[in-house]
Formats: sequence, C-alpha cells, structure tokens
Amino acid sequence: MHARLTLPLVFLLPSLAFAAEAIDPGRIVSAATGDWNKDGASDLALLVKPGDGTDEDNAVYIYLAGEDGPLAVKSAIPNKVWGQYGLVGQAPSITALPNGSLLITTHNDSVGRDRWEQKLTVAYRNFDFVVAGYTYSSYDTLDPNNTSQCDLNVLTGKGKSNDKPVSVKGELVLLKDWTDDRGQHACGIY
Repeated sequence: MHARLTLPLVFLLPSLAFAAEAIDPGRIVSAATGDWNKDGASDLALLVKPGDGTDEDNAVYIYLAGEDGPLAVKSAIPNKVWGQYGLVGQAPSITALPNGSLLITTHNDSVGRDRWEQKLTVAYRNFDFVVAGYTYSSYDTLDPNNTSQCDLNVLTGKGKSNDKPVSVKGELVLLKDWTDDRGQHACGIY
C-alpha cells in the first residue's frame, strides 16, 4: 500500500465498519480513491486480506460517499481476489483509472515456471459494480514460445485472444458474481 494513503485511511477506519466490525488497518493490502459513481465526491476501494487462520482470498470493500459526506459500504465481497500480500511477485493491487473505473490486478511473477497477470476493470453501472473488462497474459519461463494474451470487453463480449478476434455473448456481470474461469473460458485459456 502506498505510504501516503496509510495515514488518511487510519482516520477513516472508524467509519469503515461492515457487519459491526472495523477493518484492522494491518489487513489492508491495497487502496484507491476516486469518484466511482461520478457524483463529484471522493469514494474509496480496498483490498483486505482475510483474518489469520483462514485460507480465503482477499476481500474487496467499495465505499461511496454519502450526500452528507461519510463513506458508506456499497460492496463488501469476501474471498474474491487471489494474492499473497508480503510475498514478492504475488501481491494484488487495486488502482483508480482516470475514467472513474477500478483496476484489480493479480499476478504470479515469482513462483513456479508459469507466470501470469490478470486485470479486471470494474465499473459502476446500474447502481452496482460490474466487471467491464478482463485482461490476461501468461508465459512459461522454460518454454518462451508458450505464451497467451487476452483482452476482452465483458460488456460487449468482443476482444482478442493471442492476436485473434474473440466473440462471446456480452454480459453485465456483477463483481460479486464474477469468477476468473469465466474470463479464461471466454478467452480459450484454461
């Protein structure tokens, strides 16, 4: 997490309660601010690692600023984003895009011979967060010819996989309902 975001987040934490439980700042893996719903107010998105003793993936918390200012939970999605914070080459991240969307990145750059990166573009549509885009690339460290790349617009179903056009049924898939195999199947990557 960027150091300059740490201090402001600490002050926000008392208002970031979900199910009557505050988020321990030590569990925040990545954070981004932006205007997700385009109302002119600054919103917040967090990736939060699970509590100790669990084998779940990271949670996604997305907050929208209310009319009177305080942030309110819009989406709290547990066990959603793969990645090991603190493990070199496997830490997930969430960033704000200039158009008001979010980019959730997961990757494996350090373990085994199969290296990959996956990016989900998340947009606010119809009063909820949807996966608008899916990008995936991979390579084999022992076989330089074994690579794959895919860039898919989930909303339209159009994209490219290994430089060839891909066309599947366009969908409005809520972030909470998204599974990574959905994008991999559409791209022909297994």
